[in-house]
Amino acid sequence: MGRLVVVSNRVGPIRGAARAGGLAIALVDALREGRGLWFGWSGDITASTGAVHHERTAGLEVATVDLTEAEHNDYYNGFANRCLWPLFHYRIDLTAYDRRYYDGYQRVNARFAQALLPLLRDDDELWVHDYHLIPFAQALRAMGVKQRIGFFLHIPFPSREVLVTLPRHERLGQSLLAYDLIGLHTQRDCERLIDYVSNETIGNWDGRYLYTDQTRTQVQAFPIGIDARAYAGYVDTDDARRQYARVRNALRGRTQIIGVDRLDYTKGLPERFSAFERMLADYPDSHGRVEYLQIAPLSRESVPEYVDLRSRLEGLASRINGQYAQVDWTPLHYINRTLSRRSLAGLYRASKIGLVTPLRDGMNLVAKEYVASRFDEDGVLILSDFAGSSRELTDAIVVNPFSEEEIVEAIRQALEMPLDERKKRMRKMRAVVAENNIYRWAGKIVSTLLKFEFTAPEETHVSVSVSGSC
Repeated sequence: MGRLVVVSNRVGPIRGAARAGGLAIALVDALREGRGLWFGWSGDITASTGAVHHERTAGLEVATVDLTEAEHNDYYNGFANRCLWPLFHYRIDLTAYDRRYYDGYQRVNARFAQALLPLLRDDDELWVHDYHLIPFAQALRAMGVKQRIGFFLHIPFPSREVLVTLPRHERLGQSLLAYDLIGLHTQRDCERLIDYVSNETIGNWDGRYLYTDQTRTQVQAFPIGIDARAYAGYVDTDDARRQYARVRNALRGRTQIIGVDRLDYTKGLPERFSAFERMLADYPDSHGRVEYLQIAPLSRESVPEYVDLRSRLEGLASRINGQYAQVDWTPLHYINRTLSRRSLAGLYRASKIGLVTPLRDGMNLVAKEYVASRFDEDGVLILSDFAGSSRELTDAIVVNPFSEEEIVEAIRQALEMPLDERKKRMRKMRAVVAENNIYRWAGKIVSTLLKFEFTAPEETHVSVSVSGSC
């Protein structure tokens, strides 16, 4: 086995991987096992692109490049986050396509490929991450790279009808077929990709591979997990115990609902706030008995859509508390600060209900974090049908996040659910989260990539069907 080369938009910390999160830990472990190299953007913006920065730390090789301000604006802020991010989350109305953004996106991917090329060895295996780098393999192939290249998309893959609204979408689709393996979160995502490629005449599907005359690409679902053991351990830390005790003392027997989401229009926060407001209006018996805590750290604060979202949520929170708060009871607590994982573990444990209702999400790991933190096997998870995790956590109460009525009914069901049923559901979900953890996810992708063998496609084209397994 040769080296594993991980390519991502940002290179995560090596020594501080445990603080950065489960994905960084899993990638570092995979890199160590494969004596690997991690390549990507340094996080620095400079006047000129400059040379590749090399560092060997904790036994691993790291190589990074800087971005110019123009590249950062066009590639990262522009095409990746103002075009692909909203589009892949079904927000066509927020998709800001600009030819300058697109050209910048292609240029940066080509420059990254050019910078990595001299560092590659003949027996390397490459694992590329996320929507920032969709054209990366195609750029490498144009330079003569023959090594196996796998890709994992960390966000949902949209339906064909949504993706074709993107100008020049065919070039994006064709670039995906330069990968030997494409990993997605769910079977639904696989089916959407196959449907898009097949019906837009970009490639063909033979029941196992997407292929063209020159390429063959395996498509497979790899549901990402978390470090379940670590999250279970967080609950037993001093920070978690202190947070738990503070909340339980403040609740004084009330039931807490918790939501934890980055402040983003994909997370369904206005819809969630409105559903909670409707519950208070329709069920006066919940007054003084139920509190909702929403943790929503700020993100992309300079982007107009995010500024508008923050203003809207602040208005909703103010209206709800102004209408329903009592002298000794505040129904909605809305916090924009980032909390440590240990503090969150204490909050999860203190909250009888986890409310996770994104409008569209690739997986959503908050749902799994909530489950992993419930070592008491108590608690109820309310989960959006449009989060990838709903395909695994089938013992959650699954709702349509666009329906206030369904969310209200789910909260009422959770409040009234007997302890035996709560424990039975949570026990099953905890087993799923423990088994399908972040290490298993990473290991399965790498082993699948290593087993990939390219053979020339058959001459006969097979008719397309996406009803079977991908």
